[in-house]
Amino acid sequence: MTPQAFIAKWRDNALTEKAGAQAHFEDLCALLGMEPPRIKGEYQYECGLVKKSSASQGWADVWKRGCFAWEYKAPGKDLGAALKQLMGYALVLDNPPLLVVSDRTRIEIHTHFTGTPSEVHTIPLTDIGQPLNLQMLRWLFESPERFKPSTTTYAVTEEAAHKMGALAARLNAQGNIPLKTAHFLIQCVFCMFAEDAHLLPKKLFETVLDKSNPDGAKAQKRLTELFEAMRKGGDFALETIPWFNGGLFEEIAVPALTTADVVQLLDAARMDWGAIEPAILGTLFERGLNPDMRSQLGAHYTDPATILKLIRPVIEAPLLAEWQPVKARIACLMESYIQGGKGSKTAHREAQTAFAGFIARLKSYRVLDPACGSGNFLYLALKTLKDMEHRANLEAESLGLHRELVIETSPANVLGI
Repeated sequence: MTPQAFIAKWRDNALTEKAGAQAHFEDLCALLGMEPPRIKGEYQYECGLVKKSSASQGWADVWKRGCFAWEYKAPGKDLGAALKQLMGYALVLDNPPLLVVSDRTRIEIHTHFTGTPSEVHTIPLTDIGQPLNLQMLRWLFESPERFKPSTTTYAVTEEAAHKMGALAARLNAQGNIPLKTAHFLIQCVFCMFAEDAHLLPKKLFETVLDKSNPDGAKAQKRLTELFEAMRKGGDFALETIPWFNGGLFEEIAVPALTTADVVQLLDAARMDWGAIEPAILGTLFERGLNPDMRSQLGAHYTDPATILKLIRPVIEAPLLAEWQPVKARIACLMESYIQGGKGSKTAHREAQTAFAGFIARLKSYRVLDPACGSGNFLYLALKTLKDMEHRANLEAESLGLHRELVIETSPANVLGI
């Protein structure tokens, strides 16, 4: 198939999302000279398909192990929703390095490499015949590593830590109490993460600083008002702010800010905090508590890759080994249930009980760090438990069970001294 023929066929095509997905991908393979999906468990359509009465649901419309997961939407539909779906299923799809979404009028390639910030490459239908775009599409199948960003999450986080550390040094030099400085900066960093996670309106924190610049007193007043709104929930300017629990905003003491402070904080706020490790919060807190390390506030943090070298063999691998026989038993019981007849309802009940038992096991799991410092180890341990819980829910659902929504892991799983 030529690019011209491909564009002509799929421009203003009236096929529905379901009817057009596989047809579009088959034509794309023909255009690129690639084999279409035909190998179950390696390269297939509707990976993780779950049948529910007359409807069906899958983890991805197309999946190629070690390369990509691909989700389609109808033309004009929200590709953000498709990306969110893929990210929710990435764990059970073996974390493909590339997540691709398309509404047939455009293809978006989102990088998903471990330890790097995400990048987006967009190919409009009208430009699909350009040599570079054809090359990028072939890389999806043959060389996904070519999309790997050169910048690492570690480097971006270290840069953010240095910026916050420099601001801390400036505030402390002005006579502020280091612990209060640390608390204020953690509140600021939380707001930056909250913006990128859409818990706060987009660029709200950045806009507060931008509109206040260069007046430090105005920035101090507006940040105080924002933090107060976050403490209880309510209105701030023209925005409705949700309530943020956990106690971070119970104490609000925004220090006096100079023009230089506002500029430096604004510079940090303009970074892509979606690409920064949340572990920086623990590092800032630890540096604020330890008198010997206050001068290093934000200067460095423990690399998550190093922590995971301990977490994976000690926590993740043993729990995954426990889950495998449980999953196999559930699959066997659900096969009996699907066949029907005497004992089928009992088989379904036993399958659900086995699944709930494993989730309860995760809920009761405890991780203790007797010298927790920044808490980064505990943060990554809890994330590992949440990932394991998510995997079990998705895989049980694919076997025909309901997700376990009542029993779940939480911060109660991790303890530190």
